[in-house]
Amino acid sequence: MTKSELIARLAERNPHLYQRDVERIVSTIFDEIAEALARGDRVELRGFGAFSTKRRDARQGRNPRTGESVSVTEKMVPCFKTGKQLRELLNP
Repeated sequence: MTKSELIARLAERNPHLYQRDVERIVSTIFDEIAEALARGDRVELRGFGAFSTKRRDARQGRNPRTGESVSVTEKMVPCFKTGKQLRELLNP
C-alpha cells in the first residue's frame, strides 16, 4: 500500500473528513515519526510496532564493479520491530 492509497482508504472510511485533511493528518504523523527518529527517540505504536535507529559502524567496503576498496562512514539506520498483535495477526 502506498501513502496515496492509505489516504484514499482513510478518506473513504471517514466521509465526514475532506481528503485534503486526511492527507494532512497522515503527512503530519509520518513527519513526526521521522523527526523523532532524527532526534534519536524511539516511536512505539502499541500493538503495531516500534521504530528506532541503530548505528552502523564505519567499515571497509568494496566497489562491486571495480573491486576497489572503499571506506564507508558510520551512519544511523532506521529499524522497525513488529508488535505482538501485528505478529499474531500475520501468523494466526
